Amino acid sequence: MSGFEVRGWCPDAFRPMMAGDGLLVRVRPPLARLTAAQVEGLCDAANAHGNGQFDLTARANLQLRGVTEAGWPVLIEELQALRLVDSDPVREGRAAILLNPDWREGDDTHAIARELRARLAELPELPGKVGFVVDAGPKLMLAQEPGDFRIERAATGELLLRADGRASGVTVTRSNAVDALIRLAHWFADSDGAATGRMARHKAALPDWAKGNAVPATGTTMQPGAHPIGAVYGLPFGRINAASLAAFVRTHDCAIRLTPWRLLIAEGIAPTPAHGMLLADSSILHVDACVGAPACPQASVATRDLAAQLAPLIEGRLHVSGCAKGCARARAADWVLTGRAGAFDLARNARAGAAPLHTGLTPERAVALLGAC
Repeated sequence: MSGFEVRGWCPDAFRPMMAGDGLLVRVRPPLARLTAAQVEGLCDAANAHGNGQFDLTARANLQLRGVTEAGWPVLIEELQALRLVDSDPVREGRAAILLNPDWREGDDTHAIARELRARLAELPELPGKVGFVVDAGPKLMLAQEPGDFRIERAATGELLLRADGRASGVTVTRSNAVDALIRLAHWFADSDGAATGRMARHKAALPDWAKGNAVPATGTTMQPGAHPIGAVYGLPFGRINAASLAAFVRTHDCAIRLTPWRLLIAEGIAPTPAHGMLLADSSILHVDACVGAPACPQASVATRDLAAQLAPLIEGRLHVSGCAKGCARARAADWVLTGRAGAFDLARNARAGAAPLHTGLTPERAVALLGAC
């Protein structure tokens, strides 16, 4: 598999990334929704060309693991036939749209996200990790999720366009929101935003038309269990295998929606126990842990068994990272364990790789330390 190497990008369908267990291929379903038929087809493809494991990512994408280099071209063809991957690699690369998963057909979030998808060709060339947020429900759900160009519900009830890193934005309407977002993206490109990589790091003064005093509305959260759309299920570490997911949708004949919180929504069903999926909040859902060694060649430690041991012992957010990159969580956590040279560094209120309080910890020592906190 020498044709693919580990790089510093987020993989997508046309730019897979090599890991310790094979290629990672990220799928961005339109509107983060898959029909039952699409789920079954995706699961068949994951079993045929990968190792049958999915990761639900913090961008509400599904990441196929263990894809072989020989199987990757066939996989792409099958994903395109399922209408889960765009036929144009450029449009696919620009489709990093995170939308409020609580949308209803025809509401502002749904309509704006659909229009943005239809107009991706109008966007300029942007850095690979740049993304978009459409959070136009009555209450915000994505306030804590990263996104460089944000269309949100304002506290006044109007819609606003906000550049990430700015506390306020300019009011827009449903009819001109996408026009304004595309215009702001062109300003970012023309003002050398690519040199900073992300809007939050781009300190150039916004154009006058994009300045405003509209602030975002209050936020809400989603929990496992019953939901007006159907049932919400939690996935420990965001992981589920293709056999379990296919069996679930085959039994219920339901579409699913993906979220950035390791939760998926099964449309139109009552909460029913399912293998590998949680219907109640659990400490395991408040732990961030990457896949770790040996599945990731950059990790020097195994992560998830330790994270599962620590989950019930800790109050607040725990992050267990196989290396200093911190792929499982970009933001600070109450406690973070970072793998280094086969052992763990422990830091408090920090991101992976931060200056540690303790170094060289074995898993057993980490459990003893954190269990006493």
